[in-house]
Amino acid sequence: MRGWRYAPRVLLSLLLAAVLVLHAAGVVRIDALKRLEAWSYDTRLLLTMPHTVDPRVVIVNIDEASLKQLGRWPWSRDKLAALVDTLFDKYAVAAIGFDVVFAEPDPSLPVLEHLATTQLRTHPDFAKTLKNARSLLDFDARFAASLHKGPTVLGYYFTPYTGTAGVLPAPVFAAGAMHGQDRAFPTNLGYGANLPALQANAAGGGFFNMLADFDGVTRRMQLLQKYQGADYEALSLATLRAAFSAPLTFAQVNETGLGKSYTRLVLDADGLSVPLNQHGAAYVPYRAYSGYQYVSAADVLARRISPAVLENTIVLVGATAPGLLDLRVTPLAKSYPGVEIHANLISGMLDNTIRYTPAWAADAQTLVALVLGVLLALVLPRLTPVRGALLSLLLVATLLASNYWAWEHKWVLPLATLLVLILGLMLLNMAWGFFAETRARRQITGLFGQYVPPELVDEMSQDPSRFNMRSESKELTILFSDVRGFTSISEGLSPQQLSDLLNEFLSAMTQVIHQHQGTIDKYMGDCIMAFWGAPMDNPHHVRDAVLAGMDMQAALTELNKTFVAKGWPELHVGVGINTGTVSVGNMGSQFRMAYTVMGDVVNLASRLEGITKFYGAPVVVGEDTRAALPDMNFIELDLVRVKGKDKPVAIFQPLGLNGQIDAGTLIMAQKFALALAAYRGQRWDEAETLLHELTSASHVKLYELYLERIVYLRQNPPLASWDGVWVYESK
Repeated sequence: MRGWRYAPRVLLSLLLAAVLVLHAAGVVRIDALKRLEAWSYDTRLLLTMPHTVDPRVVIVNIDEASLKQLGRWPWSRDKLAALVDTLFDKYAVAAIGFDVVFAEPDPSLPVLEHLATTQLRTHPDFAKTLKNARSLLDFDARFAASLHKGPTVLGYYFTPYTGTAGVLPAPVFAAGAMHGQDRAFPTNLGYGANLPALQANAAGGGFFNMLADFDGVTRRMQLLQKYQGADYEALSLATLRAAFSAPLTFAQVNETGLGKSYTRLVLDADGLSVPLNQHGAAYVPYRAYSGYQYVSAADVLARRISPAVLENTIVLVGATAPGLLDLRVTPLAKSYPGVEIHANLISGMLDNTIRYTPAWAADAQTLVALVLGVLLALVLPRLTPVRGALLSLLLVATLLASNYWAWEHKWVLPLATLLVLILGLMLLNMAWGFFAETRARRQITGLFGQYVPPELVDEMSQDPSRFNMRSESKELTILFSDVRGFTSISEGLSPQQLSDLLNEFLSAMTQVIHQHQGTIDKYMGDCIMAFWGAPMDNPHHVRDAVLAGMDMQAALTELNKTFVAKGWPELHVGVGINTGTVSVGNMGSQFRMAYTVMGDVVNLASRLEGITKFYGAPVVVGEDTRAALPDMNFIELDLVRVKGKDKPVAIFQPLGLNGQIDAGTLIMAQKFALALAAYRGQRWDEAETLLHELTSASHVKLYELYLERIVYLRQNPPLASWDGVWVYESK
């Protein structure tokens, strides 16, 4: 039944886990988690990306210096032809990819043709010169011839709306060739491509459309897109294939044991392959910026670049000049050259380092989230905050370690949802525990703070569920203390003096009781009622109560010195202690309740306190209390029948723990025990002799009491069946 107290927290934890499981399964969408997942991917990428420069890929840069030397962009095609010639003839590059589209004819020849038919049509020398120079001024033809010298790839772009310009290269896969593996690839309606003559002389073409995630960041790049049922390749893939003259095939890879598959493009070039997701995209394997050498186009044309820099490299021609800069938002920077994204893909394909998300990852994440969610929802509420935090952090460490292992093996596994699940449930339970514990502490303090010492309240508040105020039957030790002659004492003091005296007296006595782990039941004027063994279990409740009663007498001796210095009367207190089973709990009426004890054991403790004055004993305990303390010395005082009880009880005065009592006290206790035995045996002379010996050594009221009884019993002999019990008719 105690487990039901966890039910609200478990249900709330299960609700949180259910929301996250539904998100993992794709049933609900939580944008914050999508952003967190993207951030976790970026963090993993930034922490593990290479910080080296890849010499195999070089970017020929149309930079500001090139524009100053060669003129504004776009350059005439003869300059581009010269650039291609220089790269192939002088530097022997492996392939050239243009991150540029040439959709319009070079304007040089058309302008002259226009002049020949308008302003200069009547000029015979101009027409003759133009006729002879047409082949030299056809810069598009010259550029096309240069493109034919080596593996060159021209860039183009797809559009989602109808309209075309230029001509597309041949598709990498004809319609239906991938047998449905491309069913989710992006489908386009239009394109902007290159002049037919240029595309016909190039080795191939590739689109340079960028793929931005929901937050505008380019983490992946589509390597295949669809147009009119056929599949076309990206600029990076086309350039790499041109460098190796490698055909492209595809493979459907089945994930082991899960019946899932993903598509992998395979290049017949040293076993290079690229894993794609269902949209034909691959993660960009970024290097730390810049991971590639940039050379100025002007320096290439002027042949100022060392041949070792460009020889046998894959060259990408792109622009970084102001006004031409093709900038993208990436995990590395908010302004990142688009041409370098293509370079990263080529480098990653060469190294086979392109990561991918396995087809089973989403299902695995959902299953793990479900198992972890249920497990933590059931377990965390039952653990202490420290143990709950340790378990959660251990799971987080395991999750991070396994995710890192997967990352190093080129798997991109989801992370954010599981992290939020573990940490969210941990924080929920810690917060719940904190507020519940704070509330429970306040309740415990409110319930028991006025009864028990502060250190016990602190201990009780560690597990408030163990304590309540419901009545229960329990073995306790009860203590009553009362000031002797308090009525006459109070008559000699002013009200303020009486109040001050009582406050100091009760505070000092309460401090002693609290020091011995006692619970204050109530103050009744000058009387104190306390008990041991509740609300906290105390296996030493008998010992603590008796030692408290003795220490109250010692504390009163010191307190009286202070009272005398203030002109107040000395106080003398009797303490009665009894042990037994009582009813303890919150008792009272609808108007006032109190945490108290009730039962015959309580009544006897009160009677024992009342008869201390007859024996001159500072502390009197019952026989059950005496029996529970074999390691303490007592002196038996009497066998009495108190008012309201028929059964006689033996009463004792505690002397101290074994080994802590002086020899003289022990000898006197033993001699009194002999006197008491003689008294109960009606051997009056023997008992009287022993009592006189004790009285001569120390005037003690107990000895005088028995001497008076012997005188009375001689005059009024008891019956032969007399058992030595003395009857008290008053309280």
